[in-house]
Amino acid sequence: MRVLVTGAAGFIGSHIVSAVQEAGHEVRGLDSLTPAVHRGRPSDCDVDLVVGDVRDPVAVDEALAGVDAVCHQAAMVGLGVDLSDLPLYSDVNVTGTAVLLEAMGRHGIGRLVFASSMVVYGEGAYDCAAHGRVRPSPRDPADLAAGVFEPRCPSCGAPLDTSLVGEDAPLDPRNAYAMSKVAQEHLAASWARLTGGTAVGLRYHNVYGPRMPRDTPYSGVAAIFRSCLENGVAPRVFEDGGQRRDFVHVRDVARANLLALGALGGLPEGSLRCYNVASGEPHTVGEMAFALAEAFGTAGSASGSGLGTAGTGGVIEPVVTGEFRLGDVRHIVASPEGAAHDLGFRAQIRFAEGMAEFASAPLREPALAQT
Repeated sequence: MRVLVTGAAGFIGSHIVSAVQEAGHEVRGLDSLTPAVHRGRPSDCDVDLVVGDVRDPVAVDEALAGVDAVCHQAAMVGLGVDLSDLPLYSDVNVTGTAVLLEAMGRHGIGRLVFASSMVVYGEGAYDCAAHGRVRPSPRDPADLAAGVFEPRCPSCGAPLDTSLVGEDAPLDPRNAYAMSKVAQEHLAASWARLTGGTAVGLRYHNVYGPRMPRDTPYSGVAAIFRSCLENGVAPRVFEDGGQRRDFVHVRDVARANLLALGALGGLPEGSLRCYNVASGEPHTVGEMAFALAEAFGTAGSASGSGLGTAGTGGVIEPVVTGEFRLGDVRHIVASPEGAAHDLGFRAQIRFAEGMAEFASAPLREPALAQT
């Protein structure tokens, strides 16, 4: 099988390229190598690469020639820094996906795997003792400023218990990136119905591992913390550090993509299936910060919650700041059972092992400063 991987030079895309090649398939890549992200072509990008933008029909047509399936990873990532990011998220993620899908239809390519995200759910799953499963409203900025971070029942205001999010949970995007990912899922569903193709959307949870970009506000939190440690700066943990997430290693994510590519032929024509890609081993952001700092060799002895302040004698410990971002959600922890049942995917790299590796794994250098 010949597979096109868009975003092939990126963090996740480059690992997918390796996994698909190691499985014996032929791979072509499409990547814009935009200077805002890349310092030219990465040295670890060993693939037949078409340099072009996924929004450019000419580049997309060139990349699709002779391809059997597409693994679509090209995207603008992160929550966004400010309002000026909104047009770019919509343009790259939504328009780019539309251009790709239209071209796939013309080329007669009917198999698609694409990167979605946990952010499509908004907040995770919550239960109220009185009202059962509820969907909390977006958190009140006044509560956040006062250090009240936990969502409350929208009906009675009572505290909530968290639960696992399944793929059948309602979609509730709460920032520009999330909205663009929901739009990608809808576009893929429409493409499948119109062409009779098959598509799998993989809702990645917090992906980390080698080749993450360093020193950029669009990086995942693991890379941001790792960059802080390398620079001798205490990682700054927002809120109270109690936000629960699922941190999944990038090699597991690449393997999930390979399994999804293999499953496309068994899906009904004209169908889209979406799956959580998660480790099934949730941790708080604070726990992750401390585990990474400890593995990096800079954390001192843990106290209570395992979080402290910047220490002395060269030891650096994470600092809980109480800061917050309005686009963030409190808890989002997934059920991995759908991918296990349908794709045969379960994460293999445990949290402690992955953080120990990530503490010294090579990161991508930041893009060159633009003048």
